[in-house]
Amino acid sequence: MTCATSGPRGWPHLMPLWYVLRESSAGDSAGQPRIWAWTYAASQKVRNLERDPRVTLQVEAGETYDQLRGVMLECEAIIHREPDSVAGVGREIFKRYAQPRGEPAVAELPGEVEEMVQKQAGKRVALEFTELARVTWDHRKLGGTY
Repeated sequence: MTCATSGPRGWPHLMPLWYVLRESSAGDSAGQPRIWAWTYAASQKVRNLERDPRVTLQVEAGETYDQLRGVMLECEAIIHREPDSVAGVGREIFKRYAQPRGEPAVAELPGEVEEMVQKQAGKRVALEFTELARVTWDHRKLGGTY
């Protein structure tokens, strides 16, 4: 996923983030899962979000032009700093990305990964993204005509 925040000089600041889908911390009445990520608390993207919580996220897939598809989400970010909450997001992310794409998440992390996540949680934050608007595209629907 690519995360775009507003940098200190007003220019877009784009960075990749690993992410997971989780239930809303606010008990979202629509019951829609939200995108969550974790990153270093001292990172530029966190500084940008502390100043302005607006963020644009983009997830895309496809290797060739006729297979390109994706979603762009305009969101507001909520920064979570509680170490146990941050570690929980970190564990979910590592479980998701421990397997090749398309495979289910692993049930348990190896002990050394669990220990690393716990150590890093104190230096990191969890980011919860509240979706405000969505745009999607899917070139597969074009049937070879552009």
